[in-house]
Amino acid sequence: MTEGPGLGRAALAARLSAIDERIADAARRANRDASEITRIVVTKFHPASLVRDLHALGVREVGENRQQELTSKASEVSDLDVRWHFIGQAQTNKASAIRRSADAVHSLDRAKLADSLHRVAEDDEPLDVLIQVNLTKDEGRGGIEPADASTLAEHILSLSSLRLRGVMAVAPLDEEPASAFARLRVVADQVRLLEPSATWISAGMTGDFVEAIDAGATHLRIGSAITGPRPDRG
Repeated sequence: MTEGPGLGRAALAARLSAIDERIADAARRANRDASEITRIVVTKFHPASLVRDLHALGVREVGENRQQELTSKASEVSDLDVRWHFIGQAQTNKASAIRRSADAVHSLDRAKLADSLHRVAEDDEPLDVLIQVNLTKDEGRGGIEPADASTLAEHILSLSSLRLRGVMAVAPLDEEPASAFARLRVVADQVRLLEPSATWISAGMTGDFVEAIDAGATHLRIGSAITGPRPDRG
């Protein structure tokens, strides 16, 4: 039996159960069906062995922030039926590597990146993508301005190898998550006017997924609350 660093499978199972209970409670309070909410476990900096442990406990949705880790882990556990979500900032020169390993890209924030992901398509299977929205006033942060999301959505919809699924965002540190996610919900509704099937809202992490559920999040990106502290990379 494999183990994550310092984290036995029993402890991992307990963490998963605790998070799932909190998700179910939050969904109930929001008058939502918890089965419609996807819990993505982010395994940043953890070894592929942890993905195997997670899979043994029923996890099928896994997220990675870095292309190198995504490529490496997806290759190491290619025998498992895991759905890989790329949630980090993407460089256009990494588009081919990302597309080969990812089942969904949550961080599409510019037309140039959409074009790159489309250009490297190797088969007829469309790639699920979400528009990352910048909810901060920092232009250096990843994500497109909310006012420009519809224009980017129209561009993505013109690319046959991409399937627009919805929107993604990270709540700003200097704003209450509830208000930030309410703004994201407005953008999500605008995108759905262009593509009714783009129903995903990827929002909410360990510290704010309850507020994200209240705002209609369909996909939660949860890391340390499940995986435990990230290992020392040094």
